[in-house]
Amino acid sequence: MFGIEFVPEEPAAKIGYLAKLAEDVGFDTVWVTDHYNNRDVYTTLAVVSMLTNKVKLGTGVTNPYTRNTAVTASSIGAINELSGGRAILGIGPGDKATFEIMGIEWDKPLTRVKESVSAIRALLARERVNQAGMKGAQLKFNPGKIPIYLGAQGPKMLELAGAIADGVLINASHPDDFKFAVPVIKQGAEKAGRKPEDVQICAYASFSVDKDQAKAVNASKMVVGFIVAGSPSNVLERHEIEQGDAKKITDSIAKGDFKSVLAEVTPKMVEAFSIAGTPEDCRARVNELQKTGVTQIVVGSPIGPNRESAIKLIGKQIICK
Repeated sequence: MFGIEFVPEEPAAKIGYLAKLAEDVGFDTVWVTDHYNNRDVYTTLAVVSMLTNKVKLGTGVTNPYTRNTAVTASSIGAINELSGGRAILGIGPGDKATFEIMGIEWDKPLTRVKESVSAIRALLARERVNQAGMKGAQLKFNPGKIPIYLGAQGPKMLELAGAIADGVLINASHPDDFKFAVPVIKQGAEKAGRKPEDVQICAYASFSVDKDQAKAVNASKMVVGFIVAGSPSNVLERHEIEQGDAKKITDSIAKGDFKSVLAEVTPKMVEAFSIAGTPEDCRARVNELQKTGVTQIVVGSPIGPNRESAIKLIGKQIICK
């Protein structure tokens, strides 16, 4: 299966157009990111739902800090109703640095995510909820059953995903990251008495494709730079990237020197943190990921030097093979 990520930096109508194009070339799922400084994820998904017919529609991903849990249940329920049962709730702990900017305390992420998922499931079942800080909250409409996917990176969140989620969204592009993650998810599922194969595993990858390999790689570099800057030391070590090289990129980003960021991103970083190149290059990496247990490849930003051309190229030369 193939999904695609859109960041609502543009008007919802434009995202809807691109989502319809993605549906037409064979994508299964459209994921829309949820950040306070872009357009609202649910407004965007509502527009996408009216311009598409088959693709599933997911938040990629929301969190339990910026939105009240009951409001999240109501919002995704409305999308499910509007789309004819195509909604997926992607939820995770979010980004600590972003919350600090917003004046929100990032406390007990594992507990908050676990409690929120439990409460949302109860709300979607129209139960009266007395958990996650609520005191008798209940939806007045029946939104239907909605799969819940967890955005997860660290071992504890990955294990929780295996225990409670219908799927897991992992921000990674390299097989080595999934060779680490998949057994942890499996362990979480087995501890909870679940079948590991019931948990869908999604590679939420930075993806850049073009007939010209150099153009595709260059288009990926800015996103890769931000991924390197935000990666913990154990992930950098896994991919044999020096802490000093990562710090150079972090410092350049802090100064707003994005020209230096592009220069400091190495081929090893591109290999570790993106799927970038010709359709043949990208298909080879997709095959490697699927062998690790990945069930959905999510084509994430930048997608390619030209998004429309890249979406068509993926449909014709990667999805259809």
